[in-house]
Amino acid sequence: MIERQIERALFASRWLLAPIYLGLAVALLVLGAKFFQELYHTFTHVLVWTEAEVVLALLALVDLSLVASLIVMVMFSGYENFVSKIDMEGEGDKLGWLGKLDAGTLKLKVAASIVAISSIHLLRAFMSAQTTPNDKLMWYVIIHLTFVVSAVMLGVLDRLTAAGHRHADK
Repeated sequence: MIERQIERALFASRWLLAPIYLGLAVALLVLGAKFFQELYHTFTHVLVWTEAEVVLALLALVDLSLVASLIVMVMFSGYENFVSKIDMEGEGDKLGWLGKLDAGTLKLKVAASIVAISSIHLLRAFMSAQTTPNDKLMWYVIIHLTFVVSAVMLGVLDRLTAAGHRHADK
């Protein structure tokens, strides 16, 4: 009797995640405001900036869009994996990947997104390398390589785990 009540309470506690996912939607609005602020700043300076400055500004916009995509991916797949299935029957719009990302796949996609975001930051640092101290550039590279190795290791572990599940099912 008590065990059943504890299990029900634990199962119901997954709804505590719902406000967190709603908070990510608010964070997406904040990020959108920053994106359009940067876009406006780029438009107002495009004629006076050098080519390198324009490229850096555009990389900042790409960076913001990657972070926004990451938020959407975590928000939807996290909600669907841990809280409740998103029912979009009868709706015109449906995300093709919705319902297909398990927690392991989501981790891999998040890791890949972090590597992509880190790559953009590293590229921006290299584009202004003449004004960036060498030791700082070295740390940027080390941090980026740490993200890359972590993402690769997550992929390897996911593959090993999936292979282990396949052998256990046979």
